[in-house]
Amino acid sequence: MYETILFPTDGSDHAGTVADHAIDIATTREADVHVMSVVDDRAFLVLDDERVAQVRGDLEESAQAAADEAATRAREQGISVETAVDTGHPAECIVEYAEANDIDLIVMGTSGDDYENNVVGSVSQRVVRTAPVPVLTVGPDADA
Repeated sequence: MYETILFPTDGSDHAGTVADHAIDIATTREADVHVMSVVDDRAFLVLDDERVAQVRGDLEESAQAAADEAATRAREQGISVETAVDTGHPAECIVEYAEANDIDLIVMGTSGDDYENNVVGSVSQRVVRTAPVPVLTVGPDADA
C-alpha cells in the first residue's frame, strides 16, 4: 500500500520526530523515502534586490542540509532515500512533488506555534486539503 513515502522537512527540532515516524512506516512497509525541503520564495518579497541572491543561497543551503540530515537518518536504517530541494510555495511544491513522483503517503509535521489554536500549520493544512494521497501529520508533542 505504501511503497513510496514523502517526508517534507524544514529542518526544525520537530522534524526529527516526524522523520522517526516516516522511517518507522518505511521500515514496516519496506518503502522508499523521498525527503524534500522547500525554500519559501515569499521570503524574498521584503528584501532589497541586492540581498535576494545571498539570502536565496543561504536558504537553499539550509534546505539541502535539512534534507541531507533526514536522508542520512533513513539510510542508517537501511531505507532507500532520494532527496530534493525546491523553491516556491511549500504546500504547492509538496503536492506537485507527490504527484510527479508517484508518492503513496506524505508524512509531515504540524506547526509547533500556538498549536491549540492552530491545530495544523498552514502548510500542512493546505497539503492535507490538496494532496492526492493520504497525509499523516505529526504534532509537536508526538512520540516516535
